[in-house]
Amino acid sequence: MRPNNSPLHVYLVQERPNPSSDFFVRPLLATGTHQIIPCGFTDLPAPKDLTDAIIVFVRYIPQAWIKLIDATRPKLAKRVFFMDDDLLDFKAAKGMPWRYRFKLARLSTRHLAWLKKQQAELWVSTPYLQQKYADWPAKLVLPSPVPVPSVGCRVFYHGSASHEQDIRWLQPVMAKALAENERLCFEIIGGPSVHRLYKKLPRTTVIHPMQWPSYQAFLAMQPRHIGLNPLLPSRFNHARSYTKFFDITRCGAVGIYAPGSACADVVEHRQDGLIIDLDPAAWVAALAELANNGDLRETLLQNAQTKVQFLAKQAQACHQGWF
Repeated sequence: MRPNNSPLHVYLVQERPNPSSDFFVRPLLATGTHQIIPCGFTDLPAPKDLTDAIIVFVRYIPQAWIKLIDATRPKLAKRVFFMDDDLLDFKAAKGMPWRYRFKLARLSTRHLAWLKKQQAELWVSTPYLQQKYADWPAKLVLPSPVPVPSVGCRVFYHGSASHEQDIRWLQPVMAKALAENERLCFEIIGGPSVHRLYKKLPRTTVIHPMQWPSYQAFLAMQPRHIGLNPLLPSRFNHARSYTKFFDITRCGAVGIYAPGSACADVVEHRQDGLIIDLDPAAWVAALAELANNGDLRETLLQNAQTKVQFLAKQAQACHQGWF
């Protein structure tokens, strides 16, 4: 039995972190003294840990949890199903893509009878759903605003499809950097192959490639702090100019550049950027240093902005008299 006054264990069963939990269920549970334990579809607690526990299913009910609850039902304090769409009426999903309808039927709709047999509570997100399932009876859960995440440093790499080698090299670097520093978030441009490569990294956004005018507007949309330019040695990369230095500085960001690149020819290490050997551990360390030292970033950025102005004047002087 649970000791007196000890917090209830609430197992929050969800496919993955999601807005349904964060807008509705987590704020409700936070009003109590419950110990909230997030669980994926296959994260099953030991049966002995379910004494006096509450199970809250968010939208979906995986088969493994059904078997566990059937085996431990007398121990449980409460079973709850929360939905913020009409997931228990197959007809309500008419017109949706068939793959989505199949998912709803498999993980939600077909478990209607099981939920009622379990005498589960039904929590819903709107008065419409509460009225529709009034015979249950359904309980209305009001949404709460989601707190702004404490991400403090935006890192980005904007390489085209011609940078496939560089994009692959960068993935384990960002995986480690993001795992070690929760203040970091990462933005990368790429198509399906890039999405597959980076989709499992936390706080990472894969932006679909865009035309140059759209990209120019995109650069101005949000502040960025650290820009990356990991050019691996290749004949193609040796032919590139230092325009990435312009893009990174224009974003208000400080760059980390590969040695031997055109950018490294115009950037002075620790003066207007960082020139770091193509060693993954060294790049992770450089990211950590810049992320944790706002004063250093500001100094490097100011110097980089001055360098951009110098390079612009140099280009004008070089081209004078051509036409």
